[in-house]
Amino acid sequence: MRQKPEQKSYTPEEITKKAEVYCAYQERCHEEILQKLKTLTSSQSTIDTIIVHLIENNFLNEERFACSFARGKHRIKHWGKIRIINELKFRNISKYNIETALKEIADEYLDTFHFSAEKFWDTISEKDTLKKRKKFCDFFLRKGFESNLIYEKAIELEKLG
Repeated sequence: MRQKPEQKSYTPEEITKKAEVYCAYQERCHEEILQKLKTLTSSQSTIDTIIVHLIENNFLNEERFACSFARGKHRIKHWGKIRIINELKFRNISKYNIETALKEIADEYLDTFHFSAEKFWDTISEKDTLKKRKKFCDFFLRKGFESNLIYEKAIELEKLG
């Protein structure tokens, strides 16, 4: 029978330093940092103290996280607003911060959608136009784009050839 290895115990200062490094590496939301701290200590007062320290020293900022998350997912993974909103809600981000994050991508949103749509349409090898349109629409619905945008673009691309 194997024994579970003892979890190393850290001092509050060591945990704070680890949390700072964790936050400095990439933007984090409160939920992520809370989960990380729970793996390092079981003391709720220590966790609360560290979170306050991270916020006061600007290591943890939910608005900055939301904006960074929205920009990254939109520019790199070409996600739509619906998917970004749902992912941010899943991370318990406030409505205000979600709206602020969506303003970050507003200028490039439609350009990215049209570029991605035209590129993807050309890669679908389906000959049956109904099946091709369904594949196209399903793909962009999963990406989180608005259905009216998707259907209008599908019809436009179908007419073009």
